[in-house]
Amino acid sequence: MSNEPYDPYQQYPHPQQQHQYPPPQQAEEAWGHQDPYAQQQYATQQWEGQTWDTQVHAAPPVADVTETAYLPPQSYAEPPQGYSGADHSGAYSAAQSPPAQQTPPPAGRHRAAPAPAPPAEADPGADPSYGPATITGNPRVTDAQRARAEGRSPIIEPGMQPALLTAVLGLLLAGGAAAGQYALLVPLVILQGVTAAGWFRLNGMWPARQGIALAFLGGVAADVALLATGEGNAPAAILGTLGVWVLLVLVLQLRSRAGADERMAGLMATLASSALAIIAAGHLAATHEAVTVGGVAVAVTVLARALPLPTPASVVVALLAAAGAGIAVGGATDFGSKGALLGLAAGVCAVIGHRVASYDYPSRFVHFTAGVALPLAAAAPAVYVMGRALG
Repeated sequence: MSNEPYDPYQQYPHPQQQHQYPPPQQAEEAWGHQDPYAQQQYATQQWEGQTWDTQVHAAPPVADVTETAYLPPQSYAEPPQGYSGADHSGAYSAAQSPPAQQTPPPAGRHRAAPAPAPPAEADPGADPSYGPATITGNPRVTDAQRARAEGRSPIIEPGMQPALLTAVLGLLLAGGAAAGQYALLVPLVILQGVTAAGWFRLNGMWPARQGIALAFLGGVAADVALLATGEGNAPAAILGTLGVWVLLVLVLQLRSRAGADERMAGLMATLASSALAIIAAGHLAATHEAVTVGGVAVAVTVLARALPLPTPASVVVALLAAAGAGIAVGGATDFGSKGALLGLAAGVCAVIGHRVASYDYPSRFVHFTAGVALPLAAAAPAVYVMGRALG
């Protein structure tokens, strides 16, 4: 045992015991503070005489206090036992007095940490299941999802203006059919183009010029095939064109470099749009009397659906109006009273197309494309089938 008197400021052990106690500099860094008197005490102890310590070891470098001068305040839940010095932020306990003066850091070397922004006040009417809005990280909320979250219906019907456009286009089809096939071709091509554009926009894909052009060309190809083969071969012309276009769409989508989900969505939208444009060519394959009755019936149906009535009452009124229009126009043709069945069938398909165009909180552009074209495009199969069956 050493005979040296106990020194309360002795912090550096004997050279033979250095592996048992950490140096004072490491102990202070472990607690995250700097004792301003440590270096002075260390120097005083080292230079008391020519010892092995002063010859071998150099004095440790003085830490730059400016590195921690602007750290944000931190505190321990409970200070270490036996410790009453400065904490991480340089604050002193109540038993000690703060230093009289602190040397300011060099200008331009350190920046003060920005003060934390005050927390945003919570909206008392907000749903707690939804988090705060962020710039990145959250998926996009669609208009339909927002409408459901706010308690509104995601279904919005096109309204009176699109219904008027549908009625005008239906009357053009009826008049063109009465004048001949080539006169019917002009409004039919317009119908096929608006159908292709409206379906893509209804599915949230815009701009999609390649898909719209491909679907529109499918409808035109079906028209050409019908004019080339005649009315007797209409089913073969339409189904053949549809099969060729499905294969063409599949080949083009396989060459796409988009992601798997995007490719699948584009494939389904292009196939559905092409099918609708090709099926709309059924007006060209049907008899001209059937197209006349069906066009007027669809026009009356969409106008009745646009009336400010509850949805069930509006549907009933629309179907009755379609049957009445079928009887009225059928009386001027060879259908007679059978025109009521044709008008009713066309009206049912028009109501379905109208409902599809109202789905998922669509935009104004959807109302003036899909809302105008889908009732007439959906009625084409009924016009062709019922016209052949009743004629």
